Amino acid sequence: MPAGGEVESLVEEGKPAPDFELTSDAGESVSLASLRGTPVVLYFYPKDFTMGCTREACSFRDNFEAISAAGATLLGVSADDEASHARFRERHDLPFRLLADPARKVIDAYDARGMFGLGVARVTYVIGRDGVIADAFRHELLVSRHVPLVLEALARLPAAPAT
Repeated sequence: MPAGGEVESLVEEGKPAPDFELTSDAGESVSLASLRGTPVVLYFYPKDFTMGCTREACSFRDNFEAISAAGATLLGVSADDEASHARFRERHDLPFRLLADPARKVIDAYDARGMFGLGVARVTYVIGRDGVIADAFRHELLVSRHVPLVLEALARLPAAPAT
C-alpha cells in the first residue's frame, strides 16, 4: 500500500506514471512527458464548484507556495470542461492549472473513477522527477488530508541534481 494512502491503486508506487496529454483551463496542451525532471502533484477531483472540491482546491491554493518550494508542479484533473475549469480557477484564485478530461481516459489510467465506476474519485499522486509514482492517496471525504500527505511525500523525494 502506498505510504499515505488508504487503498491500493492500480498505478502502484514505484511504477511509471501513465503519460497523458490534456487541455488546461487556459486552452494549452499539458503532457506529463513535458514535465519530466520536475516532481508533479497530480490530483483528481469530482467536480468544479462543489463544496468538497472547492475546499480541496483552496487547500492546495493555500499551500501552493510550499509545494512550489519543493520544486513541484501542481495539476488538478476532473471531467469538467476547460470553460468550467477557467471559471473555477478564476473564482477561487487558484495559482495552478486545471486539466480537462471529459473522455475520462486519464481518470481511468490513474484508477480515479468513483465508487461503482461512477464519477471521479478524490485521488492524488506524487510523481517523481523520473516519472515514477512516489506516493498515492485516496480519501473520498477527508479533503484536508491530501495536502499534508503531499508535503510529506515531496520531502521524501530525492533532491534535484546539482546543475
